[in-house]
Amino acid sequence: MDASQLALITALVFGFGLVSRLLERTVITMPIVFVFAGIASEATGLIDLGIERESIALLAEITLALILFSDASRIDARTLRFELGLPVRLLSIGLPLSILLGAVVVALLVPALGVWEAALVAAILAPTDAALGQAVVEEPSVPERVRQGLNVESGLNDGIALPAVFLFAALSAGEQAETGFWLRFVFEQVGYGALVGIACGWLGARALDVAMRSGWIDGIYAQLATLALAVGIFATATEVGGNAFIAVFVAGLVFGVASDRSHHTVEYTEDTSRLFSALTFFVFGNVIVPTSAVGLSAAVAACVVASLTIGRLIPVFVATLTKRPNWRTVLFLGWFGPRGLASIVFALILLEDEQLGETATTEQIISIVSWTVLASVVLHGVTSGHGARAYGRWYASAADDHPDMVEAGPTPIHRTRFGSPSSGAVE
Repeated sequence: MDASQLALITALVFGFGLVSRLLERTVITMPIVFVFAGIASEATGLIDLGIERESIALLAEITLALILFSDASRIDARTLRFELGLPVRLLSIGLPLSILLGAVVVALLVPALGVWEAALVAAILAPTDAALGQAVVEEPSVPERVRQGLNVESGLNDGIALPAVFLFAALSAGEQAETGFWLRFVFEQVGYGALVGIACGWLGARALDVAMRSGWIDGIYAQLATLALAVGIFATATEVGGNAFIAVFVAGLVFGVASDRSHHTVEYTEDTSRLFSALTFFVFGNVIVPTSAVGLSAAVAACVVASLTIGRLIPVFVATLTKRPNWRTVLFLGWFGPRGLASIVFALILLEDEQLGETATTEQIISIVSWTVLASVVLHGVTSGHGARAYGRWYASAADDHPDMVEAGPTPIHRTRFGSPSSGAVE
């Protein structure tokens, strides 16, 4: 990438910033702008990044880590225990069902893929990305219980799905291992990740608070230190064999509880994650889509549609069945399960696997994943604002007539993305 290409990319970021408030009133979202800007710049020859996939993977991983940390730090973990029902059900019932159902659908639609390859596709596409439906988790008319449930689910499901991705990738490559090995691997991924997150999140929060109360640290460096803490936790968890994404999300939860000023110190981390997210989607459009998303077929298109509809709606329906929410809530939760950064990261990890390599099967898997993410960027982006407001209007009218409905259950007020209290349903 030369200076002229860098100038074009910075001009795109600058230009988007100038009209970002205006675009909030439309169906055009940041991921849509940057993905299609990446596609257009590559197609016209204006920008040819030529970035190695390892570098793209690192950018995407750090971006996802920063988003998870900043999102988790805004959740009030002290009161989260009162509203864990929805995210726990989505993670413990909905996520495994999504992988199972997705594997069956892909195996039926793309017979060329084996059972384990189909399961691998399903595991890569199982995690959701709340950032693609940002208007949903920030729309104040949507009940807080629903918003926070989606936010917590998207924060943890990528970390939980990662061991499954590694397992199915190994089985696809013909590797054999005892059941005990995989059980230990999953335990280490989740356990070590959570331990690193708890320890580093608490120590980092307390150290920052002491430094700020003692007047040892300037405000901007407190924010830089928070950014460094998030990236450092990601690297530490990876080094000790834990799941880095679980580590940073848990660390964000702990940091939000342990720090008296977390809503101030995390602002720069959140801003940086927004910039990295924009760049990641641009790189996805410029590098990944042209090289890996070609060869769209009827079978691939059917996989995309199934993944974004029945592959999400049926697991959500089963997961919430005993709670008996309104069908509009089930549809809302089911539709707003966009696929984004986590799926991109997992696909890039797959390409780096020496056992699988860049075979025809691997390229077909990447093609399905890439087209699904691209479709999700567009479909969930254009429907998030209108869908959230429409659902919010229904909830406002229904809650008055049925104050005991599941969606209107007691939900403590906590900070929103911008640090102010949100107006959810409370006791």
